[in-house]
Amino acid sequence: MKMTVYFIRHAETPGNLERRYIGGRTDEPLSDAGRKNAAQVVGLPALCRVYSSPMKRAVETAEIMFPRAEIIPVEGLREMDFGVFEGRNADEMENDPAYRAWVEGFCKDAPPGGEDMEAFTGRTCRAFVSCLERERERGEKTAAFVAHGGTIMAVMSRLCTPARSYYDWRLPNCRGYAVETADGKTLLLVGEI
Repeated sequence: MKMTVYFIRHAETPGNLERRYIGGRTDEPLSDAGRKNAAQVVGLPALCRVYSSPMKRAVETAEIMFPRAEIIPVEGLREMDFGVFEGRNADEMENDPAYRAWVEGFCKDAPPGGEDMEAFTGRTCRAFVSCLERERERGEKTAAFVAHGGTIMAVMSRLCTPARSYYDWRLPNCRGYAVETADGKTLLLVGEI
């Protein structure tokens, strides 16, 4: 059975506006501008359930964009754990040798006290596929997820065709991708939303 899936990045937070690494540890709510931007998104389907990262910024976005849906927080959809870099921005860390090494390695290794790219991608993909399996068992033909930029980039880089690298799936807040899947493990890009 073919299913259409909407995968949306949460709205802006104060930390996003300051270009901080707001990952899986910082439970930051939406900014006023973020709430307003989320409320302006139109054209999403009316659904009974929407899967979300458990972080406030994702749950709040899901509640605004899908006001009649049950929001189901999924631990595995959290953003990457940025360890000691959490809450800081690149300007603050420009002379930090650990940060420079992490960036120069394309952020694949674990930051000190954080999560490496492979573990992060595996975690998010397992959570995403598990949610899709639940919806397939219910006979649903449409599903939606509200998560973080990194979560979306990880899942799309691992499961979606046409294949793109992790950073090629970057997108602004309140934007996302529509994909189709027949098996719940391979995604075909339909378009951006």
